[in-house]
Amino acid sequence: MDVRGTVAPGFEPVAEAFVRNFEQRGERGAAVAVYRDGRKVVDLWAGTRDVDGTEPWAVDTVQIVRSAGKGIAAAVPLLLHQRGQVDLDAPVSTYWPEFKANGKERVLVRDLLAHRAGVPALDRPLTPAEAADGVCGPAAVAAQRPQWEPGTDHGYHAQTYSWLIGELVRRATGRTIGRWIAEEIARPLGLDFWFGLPAEEAHRIGRIGPVEPPAPGAATGALRVRPKRSVVDAYRDPESLTRRAFGAIDPLPDENDAAYRTAELPASNGIATARGLAHCYAAMIGPVDGHRRLFAPATLTLARTEESAGPDRVLVVSTRFGLGYMLHGPAAPLLGPGSFGHPGRGGSLGFADPESGIAFGYVTNGLQKGVTADPRAQALVRAVRSAL
Repeated sequence: MDVRGTVAPGFEPVAEAFVRNFEQRGERGAAVAVYRDGRKVVDLWAGTRDVDGTEPWAVDTVQIVRSAGKGIAAAVPLLLHQRGQVDLDAPVSTYWPEFKANGKERVLVRDLLAHRAGVPALDRPLTPAEAADGVCGPAAVAAQRPQWEPGTDHGYHAQTYSWLIGELVRRATGRTIGRWIAEEIARPLGLDFWFGLPAEEAHRIGRIGPVEPPAPGAATGALRVRPKRSVVDAYRDPESLTRRAFGAIDPLPDENDAAYRTAELPASNGIATARGLAHCYAAMIGPVDGHRRLFAPATLTLARTEESAGPDRVLVVSTRFGLGYMLHGPAAPLLGPGSFGHPGRGGSLGFADPESGIAFGYVTNGLQKGVTADPRAQALVRAVRSAL
């Protein structure tokens, strides 16, 4: 395996795990980056740029990271709160009056971030064109009747998170969330991260697609866990809240289509390098390359203080969320108890662990089954832990 990049002394286990992902875990093309205390200590890439191609992954290759982008999107309302522009305890309708329809007048901004708003699914799914037009999505979630009393329980807003967070930001700032991130985070920090891929960067993106995981019993070095029957049933049942939440866009969009890549869907179509993900999380917890940290201590506390916990009405397992971030636990294992971040369905992962000073980013073009605990990402996380 021709692995490119750099590894600082002491972090060689990460490079070894990265190679094993290709040898044992079905990897096609991927990159991993790790920062420690604001210094880049791992920056590796290998395989092919396209999941079904032969062109090598390059130093500047970017990929769609699906829900791993939710963690970058969540930084925006938290930073707006930090600047005094958004009150997390205000009703969403303070900024977006139409949202209070059908029993949602008491939904708070923090409920959107903690997946407690009660609108993970739509009575009528949107077409890919409607989902991407910036109008139909916000209108649909504003009109939607909640699946449960908002604020009383939680369930992963897999797709509707795009329009909930995106429209909140637009109403509060007058800018789309993609533009806000570009102007306030990505450009100042020099990050490769976008919601809405610019035309001049389109040549860098690789094709993503499904890949089969190794056969049961393969020597992957990872514990294989059989999903509970209730979880399997929830994903198979077209009427379940699980299927309806993930199917809020129907038919599923072609994620390799240029129009989809230029849309701004913060729930699902963030585009990044592993370096960009890791760098952003590093900036959340401390200074990087002469730039001040993004999150003040109080904001960092908000991101990783448990807001929702227990059985998730959509994922049908117990999950933990801070304000916008998944927290370390069995459903989403990160580095340690204080870690916060977000996985992407199929593989990608970004997170930070303030106690160790670690920020992590992993991007892949080969999407395996699973939502929150991809075995390739977990192998890399274990390797980081062993290097500390």
